[in-house]
Amino acid sequence: MSITVEPRHDATLDGLHGEWNDLVERSPMGSLFHRYEVLRVIEEHSDATLHPLVGYKGQEPVGIFPVFEVTKGPVTTVFSPPPGLGVPHLGPVLFNYEHLKQRRFEKRNLGFIESCLKWIESNLNPKYVHTVTQTGYDDVRPFQWNDFKTMPKYTYDLDITVGEEALLEGFARDARTAVTNTPEDAYVVEERGLEGLEYVLGRVNSRYDEGDGGLVLDSAYIEDLYHALPEDSLLVYVLDIDGEPVSGNLMLHDTDSVMLWQGSPKPTVETDLNVNDILVWESIVDGIEAGKTTYSFVGANTPHISKYKAKFNPETNLYFEIERGTRTMNVVSDLYRRFR
Repeated sequence: MSITVEPRHDATLDGLHGEWNDLVERSPMGSLFHRYEVLRVIEEHSDATLHPLVGYKGQEPVGIFPVFEVTKGPVTTVFSPPPGLGVPHLGPVLFNYEHLKQRRFEKRNLGFIESCLKWIESNLNPKYVHTVTQTGYDDVRPFQWNDFKTMPKYTYDLDITVGEEALLEGFARDARTAVTNTPEDAYVVEERGLEGLEYVLGRVNSRYDEGDGGLVLDSAYIEDLYHALPEDSLLVYVLDIDGEPVSGNLMLHDTDSVMLWQGSPKPTVETDLNVNDILVWESIVDGIEAGKTTYSFVGANTPHISKYKAKFNPETNLYFEIERGTRTMNVVSDLYRRFR
């Protein structure tokens, strides 16, 4: 039986097999950014139209692939995720595949992806298609077999189930010293929700002005994400010294993982404290207490940034950047990498 694909413009999937978000949560490939309400926030804050594609084998949903259509004049492009909003991964999610033998899994994966690509070509006719996969989606051969270029990328994940003592033993000396030798009364780290967002986002965005690269994220977009996500999913950490904020992070708590999404800007004051190492540690401890298994550093593809993240002794995990387009669309590809 072939796989059929159609866009679903509500979150219920006909109410027969569970809601969109239920399926996302049950798949190891799913993420907070795949949640239906979050996709709608991304659509609202991007110059794009969301097409939430669902693949069915008979009446059974076997996968989703949210894609965003961006049209500039006569040129249509398709992204998953769209650039400029700090979404690190999106792409396809498969369901109920864990029990399948390899041959059947490959057949389902190929059938789903080819059906999605056929829908995209027939309905959108894009000149350029670009997606970035989740770490859980690692068999990208269906894209390769359909003339896509697939580029391996890396991210860092830290197993936090080993406990605080084992984690500290694995840290580089400077990170371990920052945690163990800093008096507890030298700083205060608090989760401040929307109250702390203006400060943290201001510091994150200032890196662009200071020439350190990165995105400029709109506060209205982050606030809408905050409200669209489940409670206690987007956490805003602020570190104070002597009652004044000096740095902060935006953390994402998914089902089993903690993600250092945005943050680690330079402190706003001169201090001997290793502020960002302390922030990382405090968010790791909170993740352990929340029962999470993994701490994700989001990305390990830039040498100077990877050097910092590697000192916490994480493991590298693979994901893929995937694209197809005409030669004249190379400029689109370059712009995407610059602003995502």
